[in-house]
Amino acid sequence: MPVDCLTVGAPIFSGEDAMKLSENALAVLERRYLSKDDSGNLTEKPQDMFRRVARNIASAEAGYGKSKKEIKAVEDDFYNLMMSLDFLPNSPTLMNAGKDIQQLSACFVLPVGDSMESIFDALKNAAMIHKSGGGTGFSFSRLRPKNDAVHSTKGVSSGPVSFMKVFNAATEAIKQGGTRRGANMGILRVDHPDIRDFVGCKEDLTVLTNFNISVAATDRFMNAVRKGQEYDLVNPRTGKAQEKANAKEMFDQIVSLAWKTGDPGMIFIDKINAGNPTPEVGEIESTNPCGEQPLLPFESCNLGSINLSNMVVDGKVDWKRLEEVVKLAVRFLDNVIDKNKYPLPEISETTRSNRKIGLGVMGWADMLIQLGIPYESKEAYEFAEKVMKFVQEKGHKASEALAKERGPFPNFKKSVYKKGKPMRNATVTTIAPTGTISMIADCSSGIEPIYSIAYVKRVMDNDELRYVNPHFEETCRERGLYTDELEKAVVESGSVSCIPGFPADLKGIFCTAHEISAEGHVRMQAAFQKYTDNAVSKTVNLNTTATKEDIAKIYLLAYELDCKGITVYRDGCRGTQVLESGAKKDKTEPLALQTKLFDGQFDENGKLRPRARPLVTMGATHRMTTGCGYLYVTINEDQKNLFELFARMGKTGGCAASQTEAIGRLISLALRSGIDPVAIVEQLKGIRCPERVLAKEKIYSCPDAIGKALQAHLEMQGQKFEEMSKLDRGLRPECPECGAPIEYSEGCMVCRVCGFSKC
Repeated sequence: MPVDCLTVGAPIFSGEDAMKLSENALAVLERRYLSKDDSGNLTEKPQDMFRRVARNIASAEAGYGKSKKEIKAVEDDFYNLMMSLDFLPNSPTLMNAGKDIQQLSACFVLPVGDSMESIFDALKNAAMIHKSGGGTGFSFSRLRPKNDAVHSTKGVSSGPVSFMKVFNAATEAIKQGGTRRGANMGILRVDHPDIRDFVGCKEDLTVLTNFNISVAATDRFMNAVRKGQEYDLVNPRTGKAQEKANAKEMFDQIVSLAWKTGDPGMIFIDKINAGNPTPEVGEIESTNPCGEQPLLPFESCNLGSINLSNMVVDGKVDWKRLEEVVKLAVRFLDNVIDKNKYPLPEISETTRSNRKIGLGVMGWADMLIQLGIPYESKEAYEFAEKVMKFVQEKGHKASEALAKERGPFPNFKKSVYKKGKPMRNATVTTIAPTGTISMIADCSSGIEPIYSIAYVKRVMDNDELRYVNPHFEETCRERGLYTDELEKAVVESGSVSCIPGFPADLKGIFCTAHEISAEGHVRMQAAFQKYTDNAVSKTVNLNTTATKEDIAKIYLLAYELDCKGITVYRDGCRGTQVLESGAKKDKTEPLALQTKLFDGQFDENGKLRPRARPLVTMGATHRMTTGCGYLYVTINEDQKNLFELFARMGKTGGCAASQTEAIGRLISLALRSGIDPVAIVEQLKGIRCPERVLAKEKIYSCPDAIGKALQAHLEMQGQKFEEMSKLDRGLRPECPECGAPIEYSEGCMVCRVCGFSKC
């Protein structure tokens, strides 16, 4: 295929098993899903994988008295369902069904009780889950606060946050299924006495790197926020109020940290328990790592998603096809519960007693584009309710039919359904993250808007692969708009918003995630939540200029619109240090703050002026090996600190030499202005170019070499560096595996090219 543009939908296999997969989808399957031998060679094709999964999941029918012929018919139905890419189960099912591991669930919730035995039982159980490829959610709300009495030892408690760090360290040590570390959700109730420590526990980006965190906000707290009242902080050990806190001040602290780092999110725990289908069995206190699946202790989630982009035929929704897919998908997911090999007997017991499934959707943005409906519009919100209401109603009907055939879930008489029609499953619908399965289906992720219309992936030999949204290309070609110049413009910007003369109606239809208003994101989440049994995975993507007030409004609106949780991500928030003036409006205060931070000199207008160069400076020269040859980086100091940096190539002249000279001049200007050199290192390290050196020390580019030389110089002076990837810092990172752009979507960092996921 040509390297300049990806052709989507071309058959890659011939014969009766032919299916349409994009090149991207095939790459993801080969890298992460298809079986391999001990040498890493592929032993199955995509159709083999789908046949393996279909055969394994259909075999559950034998437990309900089906004949071999009937089981084979179900297997074929499941196979065709996945081969058509109309529906895909969650990744563990695709990866593990029909194999020895047979662990088919993506995530679990484990209880953490207020004793050393319970805490370390949870830690051991989490290790077993991570080993099997799952993620875990925990509520630490039962733990007594720090400095509380521990009568058995006559000592004091260290509090929930300290134990979270133990869980984080254990996760770091365990490779999930041999490929990646497990993801965790840590939750603390807003009325826990240690809530302040919890809210700020991820302000240092080098700690708790394997945790998402969310505050469990109660109705009482949210009402107190609106009224500016105090509320009680309750010691979970005694059940008594320990102190009072100002709800608005606490809310502002949550907002401030979410603005700064993206954490914590919020879950509205009373709204979640109002929708708890089995309140007599237990209270829900936590969710899975991405927040869309509230679960009882020892429950697991069994998820799958319908590809809505496939449900549009000739510009109209094929409702009959959608109904058939829903019915078959519910049967598939119910069978998954029976075929699952759970990592703990308690999880097997609880999951089988409630038989929760989570049928969701993906390709929502694609569906809207095909129907010509702008994502941020009243029409889109109303249509979202219509589609999800249809999925939920048909899903419940399918669950009722299974209950007649197989019996209701064992805890049915303890459920909210006990006076109605028997149900096979305590819950049926969930809007879950669809990261890599949406890549396989070649559709937009979950209910998110498109993140970018186009982007470039750099490959070997300086080639570039240009990825253009197929709906965008098709629409523009139909209207005679598609040109090489347009393709180049959208590849460079990822958007059409700034392209002169581009039709206004198409700008609305092809609006990207950062062009959707915060309110638009929340209203779309609320529209789907209205007809979803569990919760909705959705990220409110914000530009770096978003304010704390913007985030406060988002949280309040999400609560008012009956969302069960909310996650925001401000672009660059995990690596940006923004100078704030504080609450006062005194014009002299920003200057005072700048003086404190930069230790620089300012002119009469308050503008920073770099300090003058002395006659003599002292320094050292570092020789770095780059793909363009040797790079000599000289770093000099004056009496205060590092002062200037020169970078010269071994061979003079050319573009590379001029670029390194420019970089050196800008770094020198920054150093003379008092900018922290550590911040400069963080900005430079990890920048990539095609000419890389992958020897003992990996050098990805000349800027990367300069950053590493500066780091080495600082380390010689005793500066300690915590190694932190660009992914962790959130500085518009690229995928650590393939170098393509990373996006923050559905509560997680994901790569839409190779399928890398941080969750």
